[in-house]
Amino acid sequence: MTTKPAFDFARFQRWRRPFEIGFWVVMMTVNTVFNGVVAWFDDSYRTHRAEGIEPWIWEASSSLVILALVPFVVMASRRWTLRFDNWRQNLKIHLALSVLFCLVHVGLMIVLRIIAYWVIKGWRYHFGNDWLRELGYEYLKDIRTYFLFLAIIGAYRLLILRLQGEASLLAEPDEGPPVEPVDRPERFLVRKLGKEFLVAAREIEWLQASGNYVNLRVRGRDYPLRATMAGIEERLDPARFVRVHRSYLVNLDYLVEIEPLDTGDARLTTRDGATLPCSRRFRAQLRERFGDAPIGA
Repeated sequence: MTTKPAFDFARFQRWRRPFEIGFWVVMMTVNTVFNGVVAWFDDSYRTHRAEGIEPWIWEASSSLVILALVPFVVMASRRWTLRFDNWRQNLKIHLALSVLFCLVHVGLMIVLRIIAYWVIKGWRYHFGNDWLRELGYEYLKDIRTYFLFLAIIGAYRLLILRLQGEASLLAEPDEGPPVEPVDRPERFLVRKLGKEFLVAAREIEWLQASGNYVNLRVRGRDYPLRATMAGIEERLDPARFVRVHRSYLVNLDYLVEIEPLDTGDARLTTRDGATLPCSRRFRAQLRERFGDAPIGA
């Protein structure tokens, strides 16, 4: 009798994007409601400094803009990942990006408030008499929000890697010669849910560049390897692995069809039916490897 795994990662992958979008929408909605109630109580109910609708306009306009900026933070976290080996350099970049995050947030927030005040109440919205002071106050909140989002994204990414599995090159032993050539690895070490196993290089179907990682496709699963595409290409057997796109390397043993496209590019099909792009630049080189013989014949 087989037991069903507690978490089906393959099934989660099909719903991963709706889950990620839904998470940010729900989180910002809950945050807006909570902050709106607090602002309404402080500014409208207790001190009578604002009309009852104003705190809700403030919080809703701020949350909408921040929600729209989430993809920007996600891309920044991928491009400049904070790690132990680069945190000093990338921290400076993120501090600069937090300033940009604040300027865009405040600018668009003011625009939304101007529109909302005019449409709902027929009033004119004033951001404040001292713009620098108000902007500094907003930045203190925005830098906290920016780095909180980085922490959430980083923690989520680590969780995904733990569930999905992460590949690495075999390390050189402390003593004695390595068991295989370091410059041409025959196997990769994969860690998944606390377990380790080896994957033969010849079993990799294709490789795809993804930010600071290269995804290794093995038996229908992707295992991210922290490397660059150019760096890993130099260490793979050129008789087996061929660059077909700036973001893809394919194992020729798993390639079954090359379909020319009108654009001059091509569409590749692998044994399991997956399709990969082949740019015009690499299409001719790929055809030369096989001459006029059909792939998979």
